[in-house]
Amino acid sequence: MNVHEVRKLFPILDQEVNGKPLVYLDSAATSQKPVQVIEKLNEYYRKYNSNVHRGVHTLGTFATDGYEGAREKVKKFINANSIEEIIFTRGTTTAINLVASSYGRANVGPGDEIVITPMEHHSNIIPWQQVARSTGATLKYIPLQNDGTIDLTDVEKVVTENTKIVSVMQVSNVLGTINPIKEIAAIAHKNGAIMVVDGAQSTPHMKIDVQDLDCDFFALSGHKMCGPTGIGALYGKKELLNKMEPIEFGGEMIDFVGLQESTWKELPWKFEGGTPIIAGAIGLGAAIDFLEEIGLDTIAAHEHKLAQYALQRLSEVQGVTVYGPEKRAGVVTFNCDDVHPHDVATVLDSEGIAVRAGHHCAQPLMKWLNVSATARASFYLYNTEEEIDAFVKALIKTKEYFGNVFS
Repeated sequence: MNVHEVRKLFPILDQEVNGKPLVYLDSAATSQKPVQVIEKLNEYYRKYNSNVHRGVHTLGTFATDGYEGAREKVKKFINANSIEEIIFTRGTTTAINLVASSYGRANVGPGDEIVITPMEHHSNIIPWQQVARSTGATLKYIPLQNDGTIDLTDVEKVVTENTKIVSVMQVSNVLGTINPIKEIAAIAHKNGAIMVVDGAQSTPHMKIDVQDLDCDFFALSGHKMCGPTGIGALYGKKELLNKMEPIEFGGEMIDFVGLQESTWKELPWKFEGGTPIIAGAIGLGAAIDFLEEIGLDTIAAHEHKLAQYALQRLSEVQGVTVYGPEKRAGVVTFNCDDVHPHDVATVLDSEGIAVRAGHHCAQPLMKWLNVSATARASFYLYNTEEEIDAFVKALIKTKEYFGNVFS
């Protein structure tokens, strides 16, 4: 992969911010979009904007073909068995909430356990808190090792025959930890539990095979993988989805409606009430085409190289604490001594460098790290080592500035 040629496909990167070349290191929050995705969205709205499934006219047929074609692309991208197992959602948060509200509330009760980890994004904590609260189930946590990884012996101890649901992120949005999902799923299934995976941070960066992982549900977000905002997908094993009830009711998801009762469409449409996110799904399909053309293994190798280079460069800067394991995805979360992360991010922005600062929707993990917030640089297929050099140079300048202020 020639990263400089790839960068030419992302128009937003060719600009200055605060008089400096933009260095975008916030892809864990949302990725930038290549021209292929932007043009596909433009094409839909300019040429065949129409609702799907309901009409027989030409524009409606084009829209339906694009929308359902995108579902097929998602199926192949994560190696699902069938398009019936792919539910379009607004993103990972909506997908996990669907599983929690439909499957969780119907299948757990007093004495049952739901198991997650302290590193989870809030969207994989709060839904399970609500399920536990409403059903009387117990919410349990797999402890973390000192470097922010999971030890499978701890999983064996925490997951018991009373566990009904295990829900774990594949890649931490803060630590960059890559969790052993396949092994955790095997432990869950051995105890009669189902395995839910938050794939928001893994799907854009590595090859996903839900059949090999043997997870029961897998959630992803399009906006983190070069696709539009407001679109994502939930994979679920067909036998589980068939048993679940919809949580949104209205048009599109019905089969028959009478005055007193109604019936639902078959999978996957029974979970897609209302006019769907048509343009978003079509744009997501274009993003998948783009990522597959480059190759997920190529992207993963590039990001691993960037992460290791960033760790090396940051180790040269005194007073910087980096969190997470040595082996990680393309995320580096850090703090500078005596400088608040928001101040770090503000000064970096003045140098044209975009990083994230705050609790990253992971407050329990912040508490575990014994900090209130951190700064985070995250990398994608369009970032370069030169950009990391610029980031580190600006970080040194930030430390010098605040050192002079407080000296």
